[in-house]
Amino acid sequence: MNYDINDIQNIIPHRYPMLLIDKIIELEEGKMAVGIKNLTMNEQFFQGHFPGNPVMPGVLIIEALAQTGAFAILSLEKFKSKTVYFGGIQSAKFKRKVLPGDTLKLVTEITKLKSTFGIGSAIAYVNGEIAAEATLIFAVE
Repeated sequence: MNYDINDIQNIIPHRYPMLLIDKIIELEEGKMAVGIKNLTMNEQFFQGHFPGNPVMPGVLIIEALAQTGAFAILSLEKFKSKTVYFGGIQSAKFKRKVLPGDTLKLVTEITKLKSTFGIGSAIAYVNGEIAAEATLIFAVE
């Protein structure tokens, strides 16, 4: 099942300009989600990062992956109306630039969920190529 921007905003609290997912194309509640972000030159961050050489900031790629994981977690009935916060980033690697016109495929798997804390393994792809990967720690409040 696909979830559009309205569905996403009903699950996670993020809003423009910080909502970095356009749709969710796959979901296993509490376990995994796959999101899509279509990037255009109209994204605010491209205006200043970097003028004449626009590149999506790595920290925003990680945020998009985290939001995808948050959607998976907050889709669980017990976490409805909660917020997922970063608890830490255990590791992050950036393997290619993400540019205007790219489509990010965001895959976040929840590898550990205990009470209100957990860990997620996340990979961002562009055209099947890994753009970034990270291990994320989160807390639900």
